[in-house]
Amino acid sequence: MEKNRTLIIETSKKVGQEITLYGWIATRRSHGKITFFDLRDRSGIVQLVDAKGVVSSRDEDVVEVKGVVRQRPPAMVNPKISTGEVEVEVYSVLCLSKAKELPFQIDTDGYDINEEVRLRFRYLDLRRKRLARNLQVRSAFVRNVREFFTKNDFVEVETPLLTKSTPEGSRDFLVPSRLQKGKFYALPQSPQQYKQLLMTAGFERYFQIARCLRDEDLRADRGFEHTQIDVEMSFVDREDVMNILEEMMITVCEAMGKTIQQKPFPVYTYNQAIEKFGADKFDLRTQKEKEDKNVLAFSWVVDFPFFEKDKEGKWTFTHNPFSKPNDEYIEDVLMKRNIGKILTSQYDLVCNGFEVGGGSIRSHKKELLEAVFEILGYSRTQIHNEFGHMLEAFSFGTPPHGGCAFGVDRLVMILTNEINLREVVAFPTTSQGQASVMDAPSLVSQEQLKELGIKLV
Repeated sequence: MEKNRTLIIETSKKVGQEITLYGWIATRRSHGKITFFDLRDRSGIVQLVDAKGVVSSRDEDVVEVKGVVRQRPPAMVNPKISTGEVEVEVYSVLCLSKAKELPFQIDTDGYDINEEVRLRFRYLDLRRKRLARNLQVRSAFVRNVREFFTKNDFVEVETPLLTKSTPEGSRDFLVPSRLQKGKFYALPQSPQQYKQLLMTAGFERYFQIARCLRDEDLRADRGFEHTQIDVEMSFVDREDVMNILEEMMITVCEAMGKTIQQKPFPVYTYNQAIEKFGADKFDLRTQKEKEDKNVLAFSWVVDFPFFEKDKEGKWTFTHNPFSKPNDEYIEDVLMKRNIGKILTSQYDLVCNGFEVGGGSIRSHKKELLEAVFEILGYSRTQIHNEFGHMLEAFSFGTPPHGGCAFGVDRLVMILTNEINLREVVAFPTTSQGQASVMDAPSLVSQEQLKELGIKLV
């Protein structure tokens, strides 16, 4: 089938030739004895001309079409599509799969359709031109990122999805163990600890397009699952990491036709950002640039407070407990003094009003990491139980290192000028956390629970 197939995008180069097309009937228009159809495949749309009444298929039927490519008359050229100068004169059609009436139109942008209905029939929603384009942009973005890091001597390493529950800022999704009843794995909020262990292992330059899961409240720019560009480097300082990440972002975004407002990216301290913009994420674009929708205004924010008080008045970390304090505050951390004034080596990347990434230089010495957790109120026993594996690794010679993670979903949302993450994810959850298409979360059988040693209360 595939070897004899012509993709729709190729029809313009085959005028006068007999071809075989496969795809979906998109629309039909009857003009007396002649009926015109639009046929859609992954590469585009082409007009079919049925003068013999051989096409009996309805919209969204999957068909095999045989015909001859003809040049359209000049007055009939359609400049809106890439195949607008040709049409296919049909002499046979074979229906491969019938389609019943769709629950909604797919030839619109779809914004006005109820979200739950769209996600229930997401496989139909994805036939929509806008969503198909969004996923193509996402694919191209990830491909360009992977090519950049590979060319710059980074090693792509996959880290485990079944790991240990540790405090990283959000709730964990827990997975019960069948073999060790009463114990649980956690799905990773990020590969943070594993990528630091890879630095101990000597890889020096690591990256991963990583799946991460956090059981947190949902909103337009946040979901249970997300994909991040995860990066870590050894023998670097803050500027080294920021420079290569900035180079990556400029290279990838310009390759995708975007305009970077300012190069190099401007850098603000956290205090400067709060004083000037009232927040640590902000939009530097002018009104004209916002209307253009092709301009990306990146900026860095640095020198964040390391600690802040929670609602109970206890110290908690602002970003990441594994971050290294700025050099001038290391002694304060070790001595556990002036805690509210300690600044960390954290750096965030902001784009068009969104935080799109963040990272830091890490603590690579055992005593420094222990002091951070003691400030956070952990006992020596708790530190050993939850982070003993990290402390032990650091005792075997770990290089200075740092890295960053960028949110793929949020970046693609910006690249496609969408306002909701669900528009750039193939099968997202609803705003109530219901899986699209699948009925999840759902009840499981008593046999499954018994096997896991679990009783529901």
